[in-house]
Amino acid sequence: MTRVLVVHHDIDLADQEADALRRAGYDVTECMGPIGAACPILAGIPCGYAEDADVLLYDAFVTGEPDGAKALIERIREIHPDIPVVLTATGMEPEWAELSGIHKVTPFVGQPTAANLAVAIERAIAPETPVTETDAGAAPAG
Repeated sequence: MTRVLVVHHDIDLADQEADALRRAGYDVTECMGPIGAACPILAGIPCGYAEDADVLLYDAFVTGEPDGAKALIERIREIHPDIPVVLTATGMEPEWAELSGIHKVTPFVGQPTAANLAVAIERAIAPETPVTETDAGAAPAG
């Protein structure tokens, strides 16, 4: 069973996302992030909740302001680089979301239904497939 950490500034939306994911078969833990309590990530130390998860579902506005959220996501990717992050946003994807590199996130914009969240989570945890010459359009060898 895939373990998901849901981190959201809005407890009602977090509960809705968590309930939807549980119904879809995920093992879910919730956290309010730095709005709810001291956040180890902002202190530069590993997060026990994150360490126990297979994927992190983070609200793009979890700190209450854009620059803080960007810094939080960058730090979590640096401290926990092997744990994929799905970044949720209500209505629009943040301009600062990185789609590649060390701070890579899988963006999710739209209605957070179980099916939609599951697609984003599965996309985030899927192993990346290296591009081969054949995939890139080169003629096959031989």
